[in-house]
Amino acid sequence: MHIEPGLVAEGKIWLSAVTAAGAGAYTLKLAGEAVRERGVVSLVARSVVTTALVFAFFELLPHHPVGVSEVHLILGSTLFLIFGVAPAAIGLAAGLLIQGLFFAPFDLPQYGMNVTTLLVPLFALTSLARHVITPGTPYVELKYRQALALSTTYQAGIVVWVAFWAFYGHGFTVENAASIGSFGAAYMLVILIEPLIDLAVLAAAKAFNGLKGSPLFESRLYDPA
Repeated sequence: MHIEPGLVAEGKIWLSAVTAAGAGAYTLKLAGEAVRERGVVSLVARSVVTTALVFAFFELLPHHPVGVSEVHLILGSTLFLIFGVAPAAIGLAAGLLIQGLFFAPFDLPQYGMNVTTLLVPLFALTSLARHVITPGTPYVELKYRQALALSTTYQAGIVVWVAFWAFYGHGFTVENAASIGSFGAAYMLVILIEPLIDLAVLAAAKAFNGLKGSPLFESRLYDPA
């Protein structure tokens, strides 16, 4: 879901620095909570794993330019369910940065927009999870309806943010709206696929329940809240 270079003019990119700073500050808050709950070693270990996975998602999984951006299989809801919100947020931000620094330096000016687009929907997904997942339900027991709600929230959030940056950068023109529409339509395929991936990963985690209590995984994966 990389924002294409030139979508937002250089003189307007300052807004992305503001939104990214806000998302970063909230990530630090979540990281502090994670350290208090599970300790710094657990947070660092999970964050290293999510960073490696996010980098692999961006570099290895299929991604195609459509309209105003690229369609990626980011698996944000999967990262949230398996590793927790703070490691997922850190991994998304760090994996994206590593890719930009070493493989796609032309994306660095858009880093603030891209990281905002990845993180804010993750925070929305986290809030929704408190409502759609019954207290006392471990994540390995989730049903398709719940996985779909989480994935849809995350992917819809990405589409909304990409649309915001596109309208902010190029205005409300018919051509721009059509390009945004084609991008949003392409993302419907991701919304169809990701809940199935979530359930498959959760089923695998359930089969390997010996991992329960491991500092590498979100405690709610196996334990009731």
